[in-house]
Amino acid sequence: MRLAIVKYNAGNIQSVLYALERIGATADVTDNPELLKSADKVIFPGVGEASSSMKYLKERNLDKVIADFKQPVLGICFGMQLMCTHSEEGNTECLGIFEEKVKKFPVVNGIKVPQIGWNQIDNLQTSLFDGIDENAFCYFVHSYYAAIGEHTIGTTEYGIQYSSALHKNNFWGVQYHPEKSATVGEKILKNFIEKIG
Repeated sequence: MRLAIVKYNAGNIQSVLYALERIGATADVTDNPELLKSADKVIFPGVGEASSSMKYLKERNLDKVIADFKQPVLGICFGMQLMCTHSEEGNTECLGIFEEKVKKFPVVNGIKVPQIGWNQIDNLQTSLFDGIDENAFCYFVHSYYAAIGEHTIGTTEYGIQYSSALHKNNFWGVQYHPEKSATVGEKILKNFIEKIG
């Protein structure tokens, strides 16, 4: 099986590669549309800013390439947010794969923004979470969140309840960083590689 990681101006790729290595997988890091389209599965990671990242993707026609993928795709953190329709960050139109919108956390109940650290994942659906317990802990770093919607397959509470995982057709997304979420995160990555498709 050939895995590909979308290369664009967003950090975090090296830690994803290390996490894949720990579970015995390797991946090509590329922004070549043909290599991406020919991969068996694609990971769309990211740590960045919405408007500049969408500009980068559009300049290279990667916005259309990603939206047209037919193989399983996993968006991680910021990558998942870019797969939504719109982000309040920079008032940015995103890829439109998921209908959910991305909003900035309201400062309620004394919460700190960004959310940084471990939090629980709940209401887990699809085989992406086979073997993962309800209320398992994953590692989060984000100021924006995807609203609850028809594509929500996992939720998390941080002042409000929001989508910490999304799924539509061949696209999956998680808001947390599985590559930094110890054995739970490794199991999610393994499930994506072995069970999704």
